[in-house]
Amino acid sequence: MKTKLAVFLGLGLLVSLLLAGVVSNAASSSPDGLDATARQGCTFDANDNITGGDCLARSEKEHAAKDSPFAGYGIKSIHNSALSTGLSGVAGVLLVAAIGGGLFWLLRRRQPAATAATAADGAPVAKPGER
Repeated sequence: MKTKLAVFLGLGLLVSLLLAGVVSNAASSSPDGLDATARQGCTFDANDNITGGDCLARSEKEHAAKDSPFAGYGIKSIHNSALSTGLSGVAGVLLVAAIGGGLFWLLRRRQPAATAATAADGAPVAKPGER
């Protein structure tokens, strides 16, 4: 049973890494639904600056982590955009897998230490759910 679970989790991780590393480069560079909705009601020039209208995008501010190594869906120090995007996706998958795996390991259901033990008076200890 554990072997099947390990194969399943391994294949899931492999597929996730392939999607993050390869397919992520085919993602659309067009604004997503949130960006498109925030831009409704404004007009923009060729440099994507707001030239008129009233929209949510007018109150947009710089992100606090804009200078972080992974800002902008890429790795800042890698100048090849396809490689940068792919590697940042792979790093994200590995980070999420490590955090998730660590949490599952910490919170896993453990066998009680006295499963087959006896009480101090010699009587067998009942398993949980038994009387």
